[in-house]
Amino acid sequence: MRKTLLAVAVLAVLPFVTAAAPASADQPDCVPAAGTASTSAASVKVWLAGDSTMADPRSTCPVGWGSHFDPLFSDDVTVVNAAVAGRSIQTWLYESNVKSTMDSAGECVVSPKTFHQRWLTMLDPAGGMKAGDYLMIQFGINDGDRNCPRHVGSARYKELLALMAKAAKDRGVTPIFLTPVSAIRCSGSTAVATRGFLTETFDAARSAGVTVVDLHKLSYTLYNTLKLCPNDGDYTKGPVGAFFCNDHTHFEAAGAKQIAGVVAKALRDQRIPLSSYLR
Repeated sequence: MRKTLLAVAVLAVLPFVTAAAPASADQPDCVPAAGTASTSAASVKVWLAGDSTMADPRSTCPVGWGSHFDPLFSDDVTVVNAAVAGRSIQTWLYESNVKSTMDSAGECVVSPKTFHQRWLTMLDPAGGMKAGDYLMIQFGINDGDRNCPRHVGSARYKELLALMAKAAKDRGVTPIFLTPVSAIRCSGSTAVATRGFLTETFDAARSAGVTVVDLHKLSYTLYNTLKLCPNDGDYTKGPVGAFFCNDHTHFEAAGAKQIAGVVAKALRDQRIPLSSYLR
């Protein structure tokens, strides 16, 4: 009936890239969430790049919203979920070449500047992104880490978003930026904003001419609609326990499915052409 491609792919190679980087030693923000790819003859592919809140599951929890995205589309679309738990945009792109030391500008040293296979696979002319596809990019959770290798500064974050957007556009692929999905934090009976890199995402989008889905705002708005606040911080019971893992960040399958629905609705509300493939 449907086709679900689990994660392995990732985008376009710049001229100085010569080889893929080895596996990462980065610590995930919950559990590792790389996947195994399958093939499909679908006419359009939607490529996902992000962290654990988007990634395919390797256990019952966490479950990323990307794993529930494919069933929302017609059979003309296949979702290729290349999100990986624990990654900032820089560690997702340069896996294990990001050092634990910072340079004079306060950015983690990247040496060599060689892309990880997940991005090289997306960029591969034979099996990677092609004209008419979409690339959805959602980072900004692990990027706020003060320590390398996950740390990414504001300017660098925008630079890397621009790099990915250009690689997509050069191939006739439509990039879409998403602000980071919100954790659940209550101020009395109201769920409030929790994430950074919001301004950076919008700034990068304006500069690159890319559409933004403000998943951060949409997600905490959903939490308020579902009345997940107030709660006593026990994520094992009640509506909040059904939505989140035993933490404030990661989703149970039911929560991930609802977030996927929020993203799909945003595609329609913002009249993004990809929405024409939604069921």
